[in-house]
Amino acid sequence: MIADAFAQRLEREGLVVLEDEAFRLTAEETGLFHADLGDGRAKNISQAPGAAVRGAKADGAEAARLAALMSRFSDWARDLVTARAPSYAGTLEMGRTSFRPRAVDDAPISPRKDDRRLHVDAFASQPTGGKRILRVFSNINPAGEARLWRVGEPFEAYAKRWAGNARMPLPGEAWLLERLGLTRSRRTPYDALMLALHDGAKLDPDYQRDAPRREVAFPPGATWIVYTDSTVHAAIAGRYALEQTFYLPLSAMAAPEASPVRILEKLTGRTLC
Repeated sequence: MIADAFAQRLEREGLVVLEDEAFRLTAEETGLFHADLGDGRAKNISQAPGAAVRGAKADGAEAARLAALMSRFSDWARDLVTARAPSYAGTLEMGRTSFRPRAVDDAPISPRKDDRRLHVDAFASQPTGGKRILRVFSNINPAGEARLWRVGEPFEAYAKRWAGNARMPLPGEAWLLERLGLTRSRRTPYDALMLALHDGAKLDPDYQRDAPRREVAFPPGATWIVYTDSTVHAAIAGRYALEQTFYLPLSAMAAPEASPVRILEKLTGRTLC
């Protein structure tokens, strides 16, 4: 498959499963699969680019093995994306790497943080300003357990449910949030609208019960690449997965008309970022 065709498919379909790609663990890394690896507070073990691993209570040699695993997966995921879509390489921004040892059905912190509910991704403290959120997942479960997702309706149908009633930021509100350190950058109208879509879905029990969806099983060894800002999804079962987040500007898109910002601008009739 030529690179442009892969990028077109990924942007239009939102989720692509790569059946011929698997992230292989080393013998040393298999020792990291135990229940008390996490610190019990964070949902996932994570590492931001250039930062220390957070959310783990490992120390010494185990901490070093964990950091090496996450670094190796981060490099592997970047190489995977750029090999399939070389046009992304020059603008691919590295985000957080996460290791997810907890079972999906562990009790969530709050409904807004409950990823078992259908939603699209939007980050309250980290506005994207219209950049796409691209994520690479690998199921590394050592016990043969699949990871199960629900995948919902197309983004435009999803957005129409809440876009018309979403509250836009008041004048000066985005500046104040950034000034107070509540957001890492200035929240645009696009970011505010995406948060409204995220929260609207997660907090609507009727939508969660009745919305269109299909179930997708990712067996051990499976890798899938997802634009999680446009793919309505929910994780419903499984444990032990690795995930790498990337950000891409709209200018890198092979099909910009399929991006959330262009769809929302069409629905609202306004420039959002």
